[in-house]
Amino acid sequence: MDIVRIYKLHEILNGRRVPISKADILEKMECSESTFKRIRKNMQDNLSAQIDYLPEHNGYLYTNQNYELPGLWFGTDELLALVSLEKLLSGLNVSVLNTHLMPFKTRIDKLLKNQSIKAENLHRMRILPINARINKPDQFQQISAAVVLRKCLDISYHARGSNEISQRTISPQRLLHYRDNWYLDAWCHLKSQLRTFAVDRIQRLQNSQTPCIDIADDILDAHFKSGYGIFSGEAKYKATLIFSANRARWVADEAWHPDQKFTWLSDGRYQLEVPYADERELIMDVMRHLPEVEVVSPASLKNLLVQHLEQSIKKHQ
Repeated sequence: MDIVRIYKLHEILNGRRVPISKADILEKMECSESTFKRIRKNMQDNLSAQIDYLPEHNGYLYTNQNYELPGLWFGTDELLALVSLEKLLSGLNVSVLNTHLMPFKTRIDKLLKNQSIKAENLHRMRILPINARINKPDQFQQISAAVVLRKCLDISYHARGSNEISQRTISPQRLLHYRDNWYLDAWCHLKSQLRTFAVDRIQRLQNSQTPCIDIADDILDAHFKSGYGIFSGEAKYKATLIFSANRARWVADEAWHPDQKFTWLSDGRYQLEVPYADERELIMDVMRHLPEVEVVSPASLKNLLVQHLEQSIKKHQ
């Protein structure tokens, strides 16, 4: 769909009470007669524009008075890309997003119908959230607003690891969707440190009009991207893992860490090196590849894996 020329033709015809000749249209649009015909047909077929030729005046005119271009219109490829985006957003397990997207989805369905694309076939595009935890819609909206408006939040937070509830004031920095769950990177005023909070563990929150502390992007990147997975902090360790030749066909296409290094061994095995600060998420990822992975180093990570395996065997004997 030639968006620029459609706007140009609309600009020429909009508000006119007297028809304009084809010659004048071609001159103003700087296009050929065939292009004009194509644009006119496109607008009539897809945008409900009535551009009629009036032979008694030897010219063209909008016959649907006060016609305006629709606020949202796209070509087929663009529409399908928007459908993919809508499906992605709908699959993020946030009901408030789905509510706001409904008018958008309704409009897209109408446009798809105009282009003879069956909306009922769109269910074939699916996004399946795995292990997604339940969020409170109102709280999610408050948190996302605080991130954008740069305001502090007073929260009551339940930490799963310690099973403790604490009261904190935080300065939101980034809202993160990671492995089908939402996390909030923030400056914690209680601990005077950068921390990551699981959104679903925020039990109560209250908006504050206090401007939040802004941390520079490079500092946030250095803190949150250095460690492995969701666990932040400076990466102090480096894990060396070796995957079997069979499992290497999968792992070689996975990104475990932005600074990972890999080596293909002569027998087809795959050696992966990843930095980490906290071993909890890393050990879980290693265990899902057993028995086709070996922890080479460090010894502390290898010993931790052995402990987990021994405890598991003991429970299952």
